[in-house]
Amino acid sequence: MTTTGASANETTDPRVVATDLVSQLKQSQHRLILAESCTCGAAAAAIGSVPGASNVFCGSAVTYRETTKQAWLGITTIDLAQFTAESEEITNQMAAAILQNTPDATIAAAITGHFGPDAPPALDGVIFVAVQQRGRELETQRVVLRSSTRQARQTEATAGLLTAIQQSLIASGQTTE
Repeated sequence: MTTTGASANETTDPRVVATDLVSQLKQSQHRLILAESCTCGAAAAAIGSVPGASNVFCGSAVTYRETTKQAWLGITTIDLAQFTAESEEITNQMAAAILQNTPDATIAAAITGHFGPDAPPALDGVIFVAVQQRGRELETQRVVLRSSTRQARQTEATAGLLTAIQQSLIASGQTTE
C-alpha cells in the first residue's frame, strides 16, 4: 500500500481525468468495472460522460451502505466489524469481488473513505483506493484529501480513483501517458 496526498499538479476535474482514462482503456484493450462507496457513483458518471465509454466501461456498483457491500460483494459482517467499511482491507475485498463478479471486465477499482461529519478524527478525509487487473497483484493507496468540504472531497476522491486506474495501466506497461 502506498500513502499519498493529492499533488497540486494533479487534475481534480473528474471529467478531464475520465476522458484520458477512456482513451487509455481503449488503447490497452481493457474493460473497467468499479465498486464505489464514498464517491457514490461519481466516477461512473464521469466515465459515462465520455463518448465511446461503453466500449471499455462495464459499470459501477455503488455500495454505499454496509448491507449493500455484503449483499452485492460478499463482504462479511466479521470483516466489516474487524476492519470497518472505510478501510484498506474492505476496499481491497471490494475490488477483488467486483472483478470476480464481472467476467467481461479486465480491471477493477474500488474506493471507500471518510468525508465527515461523523468520521473518526484520525480518518477524516482519508480514502482508500484499490485497483486489480486480472493476473496482476492488487494495488492499494491510502490518500489524505486536501479538501475540507464534503462536495469538494467527493470531487477530489473521484479524480483520485480515476487517476489511480491510469497509474496502474501505465505501471503495468499497458499504455503510455
